[in-house]
Amino acid sequence: MVRIAVIGAGHWGPNLIANFHDHRRSEVTWVVDLDRDRREAVTLRFPDIRVSDDAAAVIADPAVDAVVVATPTGTHFALASAALEAGKHVLVEKPMAANVADAEALCEIAEAAGRTLMVGHIFIYNGASQQAKGYLSDDELGRIYYVSMTRTNLGPIRVDVNAAWDLASHDIALASYWLDAEPVSVSATGRDWINPGVEDAVFATLRYPGDVLVHLHASWLHPSKTRDIIVVGEKRMLSFDDMSLTEPLRIYDKQVSPARTSSSFVDSLATFRMMVREGDIRIPKVPPSQPLRNECDHFLDCIESGATPITDGREGLAVVRVLEAINQSMREGGREVRIATRGG
Repeated sequence: MVRIAVIGAGHWGPNLIANFHDHRRSEVTWVVDLDRDRREAVTLRFPDIRVSDDAAAVIADPAVDAVVVATPTGTHFALASAALEAGKHVLVEKPMAANVADAEALCEIAEAAGRTLMVGHIFIYNGASQQAKGYLSDDELGRIYYVSMTRTNLGPIRVDVNAAWDLASHDIALASYWLDAEPVSVSATGRDWINPGVEDAVFATLRYPGDVLVHLHASWLHPSKTRDIIVVGEKRMLSFDDMSLTEPLRIYDKQVSPARTSSSFVDSLATFRMMVREGDIRIPKVPPSQPLRNECDHFLDCIESGATPITDGREGLAVVRVLEAINQSMREGGREVRIATRGG
């Protein structure tokens, strides 16, 4: 039984508490939060869990095996590093740190301590995204041209990080996982209409190896909640709608042929149609899954086996590199910014 302390009982923390406190493979022994009302809410729902406002004391508890950090981004490094140095395994919510230097330091501390460091990039543990990864790996879509990713909602508006760090971090992690690569450059623009210095909407284009383009639209000033991804390949196209519980994936047997007519220009609609293939739309069956349950189980698996998590510290560091580059590009008027990869 892995004994866990959850630090942070705000928006996302209660979900983590409920998943880990199942007495199946793990139990939550402590919950830490500075807010008294939140601590009282935890006690009402889980009377057997101890609560505290002292993170340092809980981290020092020798009975705690692992620490889950679900606090504002700016606090991630201090809490996660303290837990790792105390010999605890750590699951830290995304993004793993507020800057590249802190993210690198967390990776080094975890490796020196020989402890599991995992980042909560939950969409990678979604059954539909895993299935989509299989289609890309099996070359079902052919060479990938571009990926369009939209993640919008009306709020909640944050003041500690901008929309890219809050929302697009999910899509950066997912795109890199699907493409099995890290982006080499990014250009971005955004605006801070609500809180000065904190962009409410961000538009970014990532360039991956092989000249694959990934376009991100992240906004918390949008009339509707959208979680939509389109992958355009040479042979086929794929859509992933995370808002659809029953049919999240669709594969389009559509293609633009490279063949050319004898005419030097397309002079009729009929001629143009000869260059485009409109095939069937396939809706694959996606077994129901619980992404957070999958993520929590994977964390426990890695603690027990010593395996490297899919979303380990190095993967989390790569995402923070991209987020820093997005910020730099926005400050420099959308200039394309090179991104250092883990290989160089």
